[in-house]
Order: sequence, then structure tokens, then C-alpha cells
Amino acid sequence: EIQLVQSGGGSVQAGESLRLSCQGSGFTFDDYAIGWFRRAPYQTREGVACLGKSRGQVYYHPSVRGRFTFSSDDARNTVYLQMDNLKPEDTAEYFCAVDPVVLTSVALCANKGYGVDDWGEGTQVTVSS
Repeated sequence: EIQLVQSGGGSVQAGESLRLSCQGSGFTFDDYAIGWFRRAPYQTREGVACLGKSRGQVYYHPSVRGRFTFSSDDARNTVYLQMDNLKPEDTAEYFCAVDPVVLTSVALCANKGYGVDDWGEGTQVTVSS
């Protein structure tokens, strides 16, 4: 059984940083596409940072490029989302997710997670101005 356990998040002021973690079990990281997604109130879910099954470059949503960094620790089966220079518009619930099929980073984010079955429980990020 695949499990994704998230940690991190919280409430910060604009310009501050947070790091989210997502530790997986029950699967082999190298065999899955891995992504971070978020859903703001009254907004549709969007892909924030994604790494496709074929690996290659991480895709970042244009609104977070240069501020967010996706990284992984394969030995710990953990991926991270370092979020710097946070803005109020980054306020959302953040989720990690994995998919055994999606090959490219762009595709995983562009699909906004639809069709993905395995998700973390979500963690709230609130940024105040």
C-alpha cells in the first residue's frame, strides 16, 4: 500500500520561507512520477512542481519559478518543496502525489493531478502580507 506522509507548512509573513516534506512508503520512488500540487480557496487545483517518471528537469508552475525548489532524498524516500519569498497568493493547501505512468514533468503538472490516485494528506500554507 502506498503511503505519503506530509510535514511542514504553517503560517508565515510575506517574504519568509517554508519547507514541505513528503515521505513515501510502499513503492519505489524511481518508478514513479512525483509532484507537488496546491488548491487555494475557490480555486482549482494546480501543479506547483513536478518530476516525471522519466526524470529530467523539474517543471515549475510559472508563478513559483525562482522561488520554489523541488528536491529529493532517495535514501529516505522523501521529496521536499522549499518555498522562499512566499507571497500571499501562495496561500493554499499543498499536496504531494505520485503516479506510476506519467512520463514527463510538464504532463504531471499540466494534468493538475487528475487521474492520480495516490496523495498525501495535505498541509496548509498561509502567507499574510
